Amino acid sequence: VSALAWWYLIVGVILVLASIIGEVLRQRISPNGDNPVIENLNARITAWWVMVILLAIAFIAGKPGVVLLFALCSFAALREFLTLTTHNRADHWSLVACFFLILPLQYYFLMTDWYGMYSIFVPVYAFLLLPVVSALRGSTKDFLIRVSETQWALMICVYCASHVPALL
Repeated sequence: VSALAWWYLIVGVILVLASIIGEVLRQRISPNGDNPVIENLNARITAWWVMVILLAIAFIAGKPGVVLLFALCSFAALREFLTLTTHNRADHWSLVACFFLILPLQYYFLMTDWYGMYSIFVPVYAFLLLPVVSALRGSTKDFLIRVSETQWALMICVYCASHVPALL
């Protein structure tokens, strides 16, 4: 049996024990669901079940599964990150490029083992492309702030996250 199978067995046992404890606590302390601490605990245990199952499926699927999982995680992280940043209508095409051009290309380069491209694509080409796309729209209000926030969102949520499956 592989080391990965042992780790999944150990994690599975821990999650089963956590689920039992969470259910016992819910039945004894909060049978009506009125204790926010117990409800939060059980919600987190459920989230861990989902994460472990998704990770197991990704590992079973091999490299394509892991790359797809991290691409979806990058998409969600980028979406969350960009909701906290400054944008206006002039950035619409830059954001479209981030989500539907740069992110998929980064993971495509990773999937095809094109090291020379996935190692420089975001910090060089995307960093040059995004300001141009935003500038073409003509809005100068908070231009540097908008562009730099978008660039660093890509750097953190796509570039850095994409190197995790690259290490596998």
